[in-house]
Amino acid sequence: MILLLHNRYRHPGGEERAVEDLKWLIETELDEDVEVLERDSAALGPARAAAGLLGGGLDPQEIAAAVRRTGARVVHAHNVHPSLGWRSLAAAREAGARVILHLHNYRLVCAVGICFTRGADCTRCHARDTRPGVRLNCRGGSRVESAIYGAGLALHQQRLAAEVDAFAVPSAFALRRLRALGAPVDARAAILPSVQRNIAARSTAASGRFALAAGRLAPEKGFADAIAGCIAAGLPLVVAGDGPQAAELRALAAGADVRFTGRLAPSELDALRRAAALAIVPSRYAEILPLAALEAMAAGLPVVAADTGGLGELVPAEGRFAPGDRRALAERAQALWGDAAAGERARIAARELSAPASVAARLAVLYG
Repeated sequence: MILLLHNRYRHPGGEERAVEDLKWLIETELDEDVEVLERDSAALGPARAAAGLLGGGLDPQEIAAAVRRTGARVVHAHNVHPSLGWRSLAAAREAGARVILHLHNYRLVCAVGICFTRGADCTRCHARDTRPGVRLNCRGGSRVESAIYGAGLALHQQRLAAEVDAFAVPSAFALRRLRALGAPVDARAAILPSVQRNIAARSTAASGRFALAAGRLAPEKGFADAIAGCIAAGLPLVVAGDGPQAAELRALAAGADVRFTGRLAPSELDALRRAAALAIVPSRYAEILPLAALEAMAAGLPVVAADTGGLGELVPAEGRFAPGDRRALAERAQALWGDAAAGERARIAARELSAPASVAARLAVLYG
């Protein structure tokens, strides 16, 4: 029995999808029972969230009881803030489970988790010194919220790491970045790429009708670059997703051959990929291992992506451009438009990295 532990975000995203995919992988490839124990930030009021951050977690006895009830041999934790914290991991270990902490972002050190503030990559916070994030108010809410979050990370970072038997990190870049940030991620860490449930039998990019950019519509994702680049290249673009920058991006694209779909179900995104000529992942920040790129590659699409973070080790060199360079983005998109051979290379790379059997083998080693 494996117990997956996750504090859901106020705005669900890729990490929630990763938990669902991992549950599927464990059941189908490792043939083990799985239970998911989730808490939801949207259901926590400010006072409870603050108590969880500053106290190292809330109600750890719930986790211990779940381990004893299910007989879980492994607790695989994902996001632990604000309500789970180190106390939940300690409770799981005391109840007899091996504890894996899956680091989908840089939140051991960075309060916003993405090392991006004021329009640029940021590594000012280091180890337990989270004062720069408080001073810059990177979370964008109240100063009090920033101070509480920074204090919680600084207070409990070392204790959280001490309650972990092994770390799972999605990419080699992410591991290097976490260590450069001074996070206590040592030899217990192993690379565990995201699994792709479905890998296309072949590329259909040659019959594609548009470029596809999918994800959360936020400044760090670089969608403005995708829009400007496609306009310059004269290519139709479909933007799939929603987020705080949606209205701004729609205004930027007014009058151009750009269609916004809003947030889509996974099956609807799959259908869009089958009809696309290429995918664009224009991130401005150091992505760990973005699902938008990996899913597009698994679908057999050529990918045009900013050469930043884990994208540099995932996306073939022919599709990479310097972050923010809209002219280079346009040139790469024109060159790879409907290129089935490039799509096939991307598909094979995704299969080698993220096929279920491959990821399951790595996971089995982590679980012991």
